[in-house]
Amino acid sequence: MHIALPIGKHNVLMANDIPEFMGKVNENEHRSKISINTESKDEADKLFNGLSVGGTIEMPITDSPWGSYFGMFRDKYGIEWMVEFNPTPLIPSLP
Repeated sequence: MHIALPIGKHNVLMANDIPEFMGKVNENEHRSKISINTESKDEADKLFNGLSVGGTIEMPITDSPWGSYFGMFRDKYGIEWMVEFNPTPLIPSLP
């Protein structure tokens, strides 16, 4: 199954998974995380605060040691999210 989230100028789908044959599987972490890269801190805050309502904050959104504005949460349905604003664009501007 695929999904596109039309957020910002670009759609980027990122996922991670660890197959059982590669090591011990944590049953609570068997899903992929949804990663959203925003165009501003305000947009990151809006998405983080809106989508995390009723869920569990795993890492509050704040300035990270690697230079971006980042946070993680599990929403009320158990879906894991990562929200990030990077002041240095990850994708170069297209003509």
